[in-house]
Amino acid sequence: MMIFASLLIILAFVLLAPFSVKRIEEELEIFLFIMGCLAVSVTYQWSAGLVKESLFEPLKITLAVFSAGFIFRVLQKIIARNVNRLADRIGPKLFAFIIIIGLGFLSSIITAIIAALVLVEIISCLTLDRKDEIILVVLTCFSIGLGAVLTPIGEPLSTITIAKLRGEPYQAGFFFLFKNLWQFIIPGIIAFGILGMLFMPAMRQKKHGLQESRRDNVKDIALRAAKIYFFVMALVLLGKGFKPIIDTYIVKIPYQGLYWLNMSSAVLDNATLAAAEIGPEMGLWQLKSSLLGLLIAGGMLIPGNIPNIITAGKLRIKSSEWAKLGVPLGLCVMAVYFLVILTLR
Repeated sequence: MMIFASLLIILAFVLLAPFSVKRIEEELEIFLFIMGCLAVSVTYQWSAGLVKESLFEPLKITLAVFSAGFIFRVLQKIIARNVNRLADRIGPKLFAFIIIIGLGFLSSIITAIIAALVLVEIISCLTLDRKDEIILVVLTCFSIGLGAVLTPIGEPLSTITIAKLRGEPYQAGFFFLFKNLWQFIIPGIIAFGILGMLFMPAMRQKKHGLQESRRDNVKDIALRAAKIYFFVMALVLLGKGFKPIIDTYIVKIPYQGLYWLNMSSAVLDNATLAAAEIGPEMGLWQLKSSLLGLLIAGGMLIPGNIPNIITAGKLRIKSSEWAKLGVPLGLCVMAVYFLVILTLR
């Protein structure tokens, strides 16, 4: 009982402290790393294998973020020069569709972080009304959040999920999430693209709406990669530490309950929740429902996933502005996906 009580206290700190203490929010990676070490320690699960896994598991996504960051830096000026030219040529509606589905699909390759930075650059150069640009940002971040899960280098959530399912019974490899979620993810990305076409004005207005606070330099690229490394390392440790909770409680929750329970990822980072929740003891539909709940609800509010945090921070979008579209849209999408899950199940 002492072990479970300790884990529940640690879990409460993990979920609530970033909202209560500004310094923890700013240094989230280090905080989660400390909490991960504590979780593993109180459950007596330290081993050479775990240390090796925590050191090597973050490497792929870290290298992807680092290299894609430099590629984006090279292409930044090209993007800036051609954004409005392309929007004028094809019209704002088709432009929005291409951006939403393009970044949604690319996010699994260039990572959700770089996809969000590309979005920031596009929005900064685009001349639309502020409210229209916010709509485009929110829809694209929903799309990026969905698409990034298709590979383990797309985002920390997919990285930690594959790490936790690598053994029996799933033997999860690079394409495990793609094979099991593509039928939900691909139509969702296209649907968000269609919504973008419906919401965007027919003609582009000649004025700037949102503007990037400042552009990244080489130091920012390196620091971002380092933070991702420590973030994923922390998730590996948290996932191992919370295994007793997963084995005892989470696996007993039906897939329908897990789906709606994960609406909490609207206010809590979905990768951290995945580390605390996902485990190989879960059934396949429990996994699918849990992940879909995390991914969809993660787009509803700014803290839900990394693309939201990056774009809202750099473009100075207020929480109330995001929630005005994100919450009702997310609830509608949650309801639609739930019906799809029930039908396919």
